[in-house]
Amino acid sequence: MSDWRSRAARAGLRPFSRPDGRPADRAPEHSMDPRSERGQDAPRVSLERSVVDAAVYRDGHRITGADTLPEVYRRLPGEPGTMAWIGLYRPAEAQVLEAAERFGLHALAVEDAIVAHQRPKLERYGDTLFVVLRAARYLDETEQVDFGELHLFVGPQFVLTVRHSQSPDLSVVRRRLEGDPRLLALGPEAVLYAVLDAVVDGYAPVIAGLQHDIDEIETEVFGGDPGVSRRIYELSREVVEFQRATRPLLDIMGSLEAGFAKYGTDQELQRYLRDVADHATTAAERVDGFRQLLQNILLLNATLVSQAQNEEMRQLAEAGHAQNNEIKKISSWAAILFAPTLIGTVYGMNFAHMPELAWVFGYPFAIGLMALVCGGLYLVFKRRDWL
Repeated sequence: MSDWRSRAARAGLRPFSRPDGRPADRAPEHSMDPRSERGQDAPRVSLERSVVDAAVYRDGHRITGADTLPEVYRRLPGEPGTMAWIGLYRPAEAQVLEAAERFGLHALAVEDAIVAHQRPKLERYGDTLFVVLRAARYLDETEQVDFGELHLFVGPQFVLTVRHSQSPDLSVVRRRLEGDPRLLALGPEAVLYAVLDAVVDGYAPVIAGLQHDIDEIETEVFGGDPGVSRRIYELSREVVEFQRATRPLLDIMGSLEAGFAKYGTDQELQRYLRDVADHATTAAERVDGFRQLLQNILLLNATLVSQAQNEEMRQLAEAGHAQNNEIKKISSWAAILFAPTLIGTVYGMNFAHMPELAWVFGYPFAIGLMALVCGGLYLVFKRRDWL
């Protein structure tokens, strides 16, 4: 059994195994944990090092003195209306295992949280929800989209967030909920709603940034920029990645809505979640539109490039045709001038006995012959449109 599986078993988790009962090998993905080595001698890192915030809430209000993990764990399980919320940022494997042992999390969900690089999804393990979200933010400096990954474990009286990237900033979400005790009093599902709302709201600046980039690309396409094809391809890759983040959100929201009646979700919270679903649908539709628009722009750019190449070929052909006409004219005049030169050369030879030298009409005959040959050649070339 692998080291992670053995520790999962010691932590009271059900280790993952194949249908034949043999333990499975480690998942092929790489962990997003940049700090820990997974050898058997790796130290068990304290959970405190990656805790961004930890608190216990009763009826929507933060309980003073419950800001450390030992105190949070001591108060759980608490009386009705009590909830713990622990936020982890880039935790080590041992840290996630410790939290899993405390809250009794399923081994498969824990594995996903450790390995990361998961698609957005929602899974239910007993009375605990496991949600994976892909946050996004637009970087104005580089005009690129930066994607992050967030895992949430939502239980009856606890919320555990495992964040593998800087976005989203859950401290803003926590302050928002602590400023609205009525909403926070609705329990862990209210935290899930607030996180979903923050992630979906974070898509708006990204959509605006992508729209701006597409507008610039359209200008470059019609401006004949030779490097626009590469930019279209790079932006298309970002849009596809963004689509992979937004499209599964619709399934997540649909699954939550399907469980409203079964799990007794508060009516007000249902309205909030439906509002998030509407925003997620809008974002997904905009991203789908971006992808189709970029495909059309790429096709248009290829058409414009082809037209430009055809125009260049036409201009080259016209230039070649004009050059050929000039060559024909030059060749025609050269042939016309060559005829009298040939006749004059013959009669300019210094021989004593030439029949025409003593003939009184020899000179006029030579001149007439020159004129006749030149006139004949001129008529021939003119008829062939060489002159």
